[in-house]
Amino acid sequence: MQTPVLYDYWRSSASYRVRIALNLAGVEYTPVVVDLLSKAHKGAEHLKRNPQGLVPALEIDGLMLTQSLAIIEYIIETRGVSLLPDDAAGRARVRALAHSIAMDIHPVCNLSVVAHVLELAGGDDAMRVAWMRKFISQGLEAFEKYLDHPSTGVYCHGDRPGLADICLIPQIYNAERWGADISGFTRIQAIRAACDQIPGFINAHPDKANN
Repeated sequence: MQTPVLYDYWRSSASYRVRIALNLAGVEYTPVVVDLLSKAHKGAEHLKRNPQGLVPALEIDGLMLTQSLAIIEYIIETRGVSLLPDDAAGRARVRALAHSIAMDIHPVCNLSVVAHVLELAGGDDAMRVAWMRKFISQGLEAFEKYLDHPSTGVYCHGDRPGLADICLIPQIYNAERWGADISGFTRIQAIRAACDQIPGFINAHPDKANN
């Protein structure tokens, strides 16, 4: 069987999610860098993989998969890794947590979106930083409140890492990158500390992916 190929960029939080999931599933893959700074994601070669011109894209099982959460659910369904709860209510909760980051915080903090806003508003780097801090902090504040729930354990849901944690850890990386103060979010910080002990999370970190 051909080794899967992950087309990603080290700092992309969507790519970071997929790297974590592949690691947790024990799936070996070949990384191929799509350099966002040089706009390689908008080149003809990558647009054949993903017409949206986004990363990541995962070539696996004769397929070219896009969209990080769809990729992760494919990994769950085909590689026997348990990243979602067994019960319907639990799966709904975990997906809601994951979506609150991947579908609410992430899109408004996407660099292409922010760049267009700045162009329209005539903003500068200070405005970019303020924008990122506002929406990341606001989103994670709500996430912290979601965690005030009996199903929260060592991780976002129970005592094993799953889809919600896979989305949370890259967003914490982004928060720190942009200087958002999330130090007071004690539940988030506890989960982060637990994930920081797991090789699958450690080895997916952008600092390692960029080596």
